[in-house]
Formats: sequence, C-alpha cells, structure tokens
Amino acid sequence: MQELEESTGPLVESSAKYPYSTEEYFLQINDIVEISIKTTSPELNEIFGSIANDPSSSSAQMGGSQGAGDAFFMNGFTIDDRGMVEVPLIGELKFLGLSTKQAKELVEKEVVKYVNVNEFFVRVRLGGIRFSALGEFFQSGKFTILQNRVTIYEAIAFAGDLTSIAKRDQVLLIRQYPDGSQIHKINLLDRNLLGSEFYFLKPNDMIYAEPMKVRELGAGTNLVETLTLLTTTITAIALILTLVNN
Repeated sequence: MQELEESTGPLVESSAKYPYSTEEYFLQINDIVEISIKTTSPELNEIFGSIANDPSSSSAQMGGSQGAGDAFFMNGFTIDDRGMVEVPLIGELKFLGLSTKQAKELVEKEVVKYVNVNEFFVRVRLGGIRFSALGEFFQSGKFTILQNRVTIYEAIAFAGDLTSIAKRDQVLLIRQYPDGSQIHKINLLDRNLLGSEFYFLKPNDMIYAEPMKVRELGAGTNLVETLTLLTTTITAIALILTLVNN
C-alpha cells in the first residue's frame, strides 16, 4: 500500500447493484434431504437418533467435494421414484414437489401426534448443492458443495475454472424441473447474469462449456500452440523429404 501524493481518479469504482432473482426450489426425485427431529422425550430421541445426526458436523465440514457429500448420502434421505421418503416411526411421506419449508411442516404434522407442539424441533434441508461440470473445465466431473446457495461462478471455480478455449459467452446450463429438463445458454461475460434466476445453481444442475473453433484446428490448447504444432510438423516433414531426396 502506497501513500500517493495526488489521486488521479476515484478511490473505488463500483457498479450498480443487481438485485437477486431467486426461484423457490421444489424437491425432486433423487434429491437428498437431511431430516433432523429432536424432542423432549429421550425415548423418541433414541428412535429418531438415526436421523437426528447432522452430517455437516462430521467429515462433511472438511470440504465440499464428492467425498464430503457422501456423509449426506449415508445419513440423509433420498427421494425415491415415487417422490417418497421413509422416516422412522412416522412412515412414508411424499416430498416430491414440496419446498423444504413445506416438507418441514409435513414432518411436524406427523411428529405432533407423538409429542406436544412445543416439545420438539424439526429441520429439513437439502444435502448440499450437487452439480456436474463437463467440457472445457480443468477438473470436470460431479461435485457437491455443502452450502445452501452456490453461484454459477463459485461452481466454475470449484471445478478448477474454465480452460482458455472455453466459450464463456455460450455456456450451457441443463436444469431439471419437475416436468422435465431444459437447456439454458448462459453468457458469463454479461454482468446482468448477477440479477437473473441462473446466477444461483440448483441441485442437479449440469454445466457444459463448449470449446472454441480453435480446438478443431489441432491439438493445441490455443491458436499459438496449434500453429506452433503445425509449423513443427511441417518442418519435420520437409527435413525428412530433404534427407530422402539426398
């Protein structure tokens, strides 16, 4: 940090604020949810003990990778093909199409049959944000970030960032909806993305980064490397032909 004699411009330049545009997420088949039920009854707590553990307090806190997400897979509840989850003592509950708040209220309606309304606590939340990164990423694959909200830029950074030949203005986001999947073309260079509904990832999103046309010209990762490779190849062929002719 320097003590400047004379400032040549504003100390800080800030853009306009882009209000968040978030859509409420509704649970889908294969989503993993954490259900915690704690009561004032030691007997009921023992029954609900298998689901009262918080996976994020164990090895899940050590990161946000595939391995960390396994804690939720082992301790959480996967919504089956019928949209149901099976909770100890309570039985099957239909979570498909509900928000986590609605799912919480559904569990509370069942727990109140065993405990007074002021003598228990219920929490329902998603087991992290799972997404896939394919194409021009330095680390493509399936990932889990143990946060409630993840931006598309955080997801890209988690996958090692995009390569130098990725089309940053034409990234494809494949998003699942209760009635099917839809492809959205995202321009990462447009700051208006910050105020769109695609700024935050949703569970099971898939990000595909398409390569630029330069990839078709050769094996280099950019135009300079490709031209260098071609020049080296042509020089080698010319040298071989010269030696053969002599």
